[in-house]
Amino acid sequence: MISLQNRLTLSYALFISAALGILSLVINQFTDLIFTAMVKENIIEKNSEIVRSMGELYNPMARTFDVPAIEAIGMLFVHEGYIVRVEDTGGIIIWDARSCDMQQCADVINNIALLMEEEFQIQGAMQEQYYPVQYRNETVGTISIETYGPFFYSETEKGFLSSINRLLIAAGIVCIILSIIVSLILARTIVKPIVNAKEAARKLAQAHGSGGSNAVIRIDEGYKTVELHELSRSINALARELEDGERRQKQLSADVAHELRTPLTCLQGTIEAMMDGVFKPDAERLASCHEEILRLSRMVQDLNTLSGLEWETSSLHKTDFDLAQLLQTVAKQFESEAREKGIALELDLRESLINADYDRLKQVFINLLSNALKYTDLGSITIALEQGPKYRHVSVADTGRGIPEASLPHVFERFYRADKSRNRSSGGAGIGLSIAAAIVAAHGGTITVESRTAPYAEAAAVHTGTVFHVFV
Repeated sequence: MISLQNRLTLSYALFISAALGILSLVINQFTDLIFTAMVKENIIEKNSEIVRSMGELYNPMARTFDVPAIEAIGMLFVHEGYIVRVEDTGGIIIWDARSCDMQQCADVINNIALLMEEEFQIQGAMQEQYYPVQYRNETVGTISIETYGPFFYSETEKGFLSSINRLLIAAGIVCIILSIIVSLILARTIVKPIVNAKEAARKLAQAHGSGGSNAVIRIDEGYKTVELHELSRSINALARELEDGERRQKQLSADVAHELRTPLTCLQGTIEAMMDGVFKPDAERLASCHEEILRLSRMVQDLNTLSGLEWETSSLHKTDFDLAQLLQTVAKQFESEAREKGIALELDLRESLINADYDRLKQVFINLLSNALKYTDLGSITIALEQGPKYRHVSVADTGRGIPEASLPHVFERFYRADKSRNRSSGGAGIGLSIAAAIVAAHGGTITVESRTAPYAEAAAVHTGTVFHVFV
């Protein structure tokens, strides 16, 4: 299995190399076209130079050419690949390179043909061009120039073209090396935060699997690339969430131990006292033990209910019913308790049909109304129902002391209570709101809370209290 860094390096290197290869091919073809055009132009200019040179060797007084000079210049052009023959106006040959040195002409032609056909893969043959030789606008003869066609390279041009090709090859090699280096740098830059994230995730998994660690695991978030920045933020958010989860787990263990310890200690002390004869096993003592047993049973039942809802092992039994009727039923259960405390229980309801689990939703509103009565000593409790376009909105508002702002984000956590004293007057074990939140979530809804606190004596006067909003 290839690593991401090697895969990226290889991909970048292949892409850049392919791009450079295509670019080099285009440049090479373009260079060949330009160079070929230049060579053809040079051949034409050389032919013009030969014709002009022969015209300058004409003697108008004797009306003849300077043959020794023509021979010297003609043999010079033969070495450059130009086979020259000069005739007068009557067609009489004045000088012919082939007649002068047939072997040398043949060697020159053969060398040019081998060069063009074998080295440059250009097939051709000797081509002959005729030009008039003029002296002061008077035609004094004809010159024939044979060259390898359609064109040929001289030694100088061959060397120049070879230099260009070597330069392109060297530039290509350098560019490929640079592309590999750049690819390594780019791949390392991209992969580094991913490797850091992988290492952080591994450490998180180890810490979580070994029961937690006090080490704070974080990775750098200062990346300019959006995706890498978001990846780093996600890993850090996961680390914070796991650390917070570990903290909550430890707190949960402590809370469970505390909640179980109180009734068990009470039971143990009472039973031991009765066994030692300190207390008589009368109805009052037995009722106290029974009350603690019931308290333990309710706690275990609540924990089983919450666990089933959170792990989705408890199925909902949905039916069609009127949500307003359910709320009225719940309110009637608490009428006498509210009357004893002097609290007004107000309802603002209208018919609203819903398909849901009747018993589960009833448990939600029993828990909310029970909490409202528990923490409200003056004023009123209002239950309101509104029909929205997608959800039914049920609010349970009281005029109690309220919940401290720092506690609001945690009220739906298991065993969490804003009242840290944990005395019995504060009520249950702190599981009711967790169960309510789990039931609402199982129905695809949400539950939120808002609150305003004040000293106990001023609570009702300054219109404080708590409002729970259920959208289901």
